Amino acid sequence: MVHAVGRRLGLARNEVAVRRQLLHSYAPRPALVTAETQVRRARVAAVDVHNHLGLWLNQGHAWMAPDVGALLASMDELNVATIVNLDGRWGTELEANLDRYDRAHPGRFLTFCHLDWSLLTDRRFPELLPAMLHRAKAAGAGGIKVWKDLGLDVRDHDGLLVQPDDPRLHDVWETAADLDLPVLMHTADPRAFWLPVDRTNERFEELTRHPDWHHGSRDVPGHDELVTAFERVVAAHPRTTFVGAHVASSAEDLDRASRMLDRLPNLTVDLSAREAELGRQPRAAAAFLARHPDRVLWGTDSFPFRDEQYRTWFRLLESTDEYFDYGANPPQQGRWSVYGLGLDEGLLQGIYAGNARRVVPGLRV
Repeated sequence: MVHAVGRRLGLARNEVAVRRQLLHSYAPRPALVTAETQVRRARVAAVDVHNHLGLWLNQGHAWMAPDVGALLASMDELNVATIVNLDGRWGTELEANLDRYDRAHPGRFLTFCHLDWSLLTDRRFPELLPAMLHRAKAAGAGGIKVWKDLGLDVRDHDGLLVQPDDPRLHDVWETAADLDLPVLMHTADPRAFWLPVDRTNERFEELTRHPDWHHGSRDVPGHDELVTAFERVVAAHPRTTFVGAHVASSAEDLDRASRMLDRLPNLTVDLSAREAELGRQPRAAAAFLARHPDRVLWGTDSFPFRDEQYRTWFRLLESTDEYFDYGANPPQQGRWSVYGLGLDEGLLQGIYAGNARRVVPGLRV
């Protein structure tokens, strides 16, 4: 009888503990016993084509890489030959980035410029924006970074949203071709950012942490509409080299990304910030990379610079390890684990560096 009462009390306490357990603090440890490959350095001297080292994402208050010497030491340890810095912006900020990185350490950094979309409120913008590109090229910019605000936030002089395929931007993309400046474009966010933030949304926790990332309640184009606009602009400007950031915003639908690459010879894609998506579909991801061995660039979008996130990328691409975390503080994006792709030497040569050096003229050394 005493044992029965104790057992009931124990069950009651356990039930209370379970009810008090909040999802955000739930961090199960897998009971699986699996291989854990330590990949300390990239097998090939790598080029990270998508990272942020400047002032832009810190609202101009501090450099994203506060100690360039320490950054270079980490790059050497990781076997990262070069980082493309997407934070150049324009004017004096571009010059500051070029001075700090490209000019001070030739070959280790390549800075991309931005376009000042506030000029779209000036009816002369079809002339002003190409002129900006000429100045940026003369200063030493190695390419153009176009962020998702074009399509989601940027408005013209009439207050209307401007899409990447707006015909009024024709001369911008043609000028990029004339100047041999590749255009790295982030067009849309993950599909879940448009879905209801409820129990069926696989990024529920991420979106509750960052409610401003949710587009579903905003009067903006949908994911498919934005990706289609990106496809149209790439098709309309065959002389211009485009890099579709984050697997052309289609990491959840690799068939669509593959069709884009098949149809658009002036398009390449980068893998940045999509280790979670690629690693949970390892067979499909490896097949995608094998189908397009010369059209995929490696990038991390890992900022501030974190050695361990780079090593997670190396483990993902090089090992065949199973069921491991894709970030330092799971769940970063969703509650799943990833699997290594086990890419062969030939694929790694192209994805880590060879394709980037072919596609981005400023990387050719």
